[in-house]
Amino acid sequence: MDTNGDQAGHHAEGVVGAGSAETRSVSAHANGNGHHANGNSHHALLKEKIAILKREREAVILAHNYQDGAIQDVADFTGDSLGLARQAQQTDAKVILFCGVHFMAETAAMLCPDRKVIVPDLAAGCSLADMIMPGQVRRWKQEHPGGVVVCYINTAAAVKAECDYCCTSANGEDIINAIPADKEILFVPDYYLGSYLKAKTGRNIELWKGYCPAHAVIDPAHIEKLQEIYPDAEFLMHPECGCLTKQMDVADKILSTDGMMKHVKESKSSTFIIATENGILYRMRKENPEKTFLPASEQATCHHMERNTLEKVLRSLLTLQYPVTVEPQIARRALVCIERMMEISNKAKPLAFPAQEAPVVYGWLDKDPQPVQWGDHVLAAANDLS
Repeated sequence: MDTNGDQAGHHAEGVVGAGSAETRSVSAHANGNGHHANGNSHHALLKEKIAILKREREAVILAHNYQDGAIQDVADFTGDSLGLARQAQQTDAKVILFCGVHFMAETAAMLCPDRKVIVPDLAAGCSLADMIMPGQVRRWKQEHPGGVVVCYINTAAAVKAECDYCCTSANGEDIINAIPADKEILFVPDYYLGSYLKAKTGRNIELWKGYCPAHAVIDPAHIEKLQEIYPDAEFLMHPECGCLTKQMDVADKILSTDGMMKHVKESKSSTFIIATENGILYRMRKENPEKTFLPASEQATCHHMERNTLEKVLRSLLTLQYPVTVEPQIARRALVCIERMMEISNKAKPLAFPAQEAPVVYGWLDKDPQPVQWGDHVLAAANDLS
């Protein structure tokens, strides 16, 4: 990740379309995922109250790139998972209000044990993170003695505690390359990010079959139609995309969300097809009002991210709800893989390998989740690499 979260907050007019040369405007008052973010007195009053409470609470608001535009407007920093983790480490605020999903707040809580970390809605979880449990990691490791477990940051702290390294979509390649070449790698939970890293590094990587529903709905056929209509548009893809296996070679760039932000700002292109969760379009349009950004799918929205609202942000600052904490024995072990990631990302020498303690029993967290129901197009893409 090369950018650390400038504030976002602008609604520029964009266009979407498929199947004809005609286009239609995206409302100048709607953010990337279609939520209204500006232009009404209610939101203006909420933002004013949030600013006052933030000062009184000595709080900092961190917002992920996928958050509603109104929340990005009041955030002190907007960025990807890695950038926000760094900001959490660097802030001297007493309260960290994390606007994203639960695993992100857990990471902030572990990196900043002396700060109060709160979230607007405890139900804002992550479907991808829920596809792997600690007991499943332990059993997988038993089936692959000597294997090194790399977890995507989109995992619960209890899962991270069972892993050797953590990574984000921004630094995954660096993390994989830092692992001794003779080691088999077990990658959890995202099948598509793991497939991308396997292709890029040529390493022996076993893949867990988890996926992000918001990215899985992105349809290659629709992207092809957009490319026919906008032949000069750059096609940027996030490595979580379910269409990755079919379109890895046709994407102009495969990037993390902050990687996308940096690229669209520096690129001479004026039009972009963006294959990731649509909340990012808000920040793209704000920071690049002269450029056009087309969603690869209008359905690519995360319902967990959408649980957070401006009203809930205000309530969270008012009541200091809802706190996110991680049990010390879990945090101690989970921080091993997180700190390795941070050190490798900062070009520092990683911690000695391995450095894990005996497994911890997590009770209900060891129960297996319900089997994942794969959509037909997701199964088809998975079969391409199986």
